[in-house]
Amino acid sequence: MSSAQTRLRRMRGFTLIEVMVVIVILGILAALVVPKVMSRPDEARVVAAKQDISAIMQALKLYKLDNRRYPSAEQGLQALVVKPTTTPVPDNWKSYLDKLPMDPWGKPYQYVVPGLKGEVDVMSLGADGAPGGEGFDADIGSWSL
Repeated sequence: MSSAQTRLRRMRGFTLIEVMVVIVILGILAALVVPKVMSRPDEARVVAAKQDISAIMQALKLYKLDNRRYPSAEQGLQALVVKPTTTPVPDNWKSYLDKLPMDPWGKPYQYVVPGLKGEVDVMSLGADGAPGGEGFDADIGSWSL
């Protein structure tokens, strides 16, 4: 083989079929990977909601320990941040949370007393903001921790 033929072979480049095969392979990989990556933000929101609810439940338990009862439905979760002025006024109130978090979808956490599934329930209504739902629209509550 002459040096001219070797040089031509080195400079040749890719054929259209070789380029098409690479593009098809990249397309298949993207089709497999993209759906998995796209659901990650929703999964992270669910985890964040569970962590927030856990922290609120701990604050509620401390409130009950100090004041012998949970905040009333009227006082709500705000009683963990600001001393309630409505009855029953807690005698041994302390600040239990610096501020009330919003759920990862920008809505307030729901507080139900007496709870439907426990003494008290704290929940997020999920991505759709409506009761019930499935998948990322499902309610996330203190009962599911």
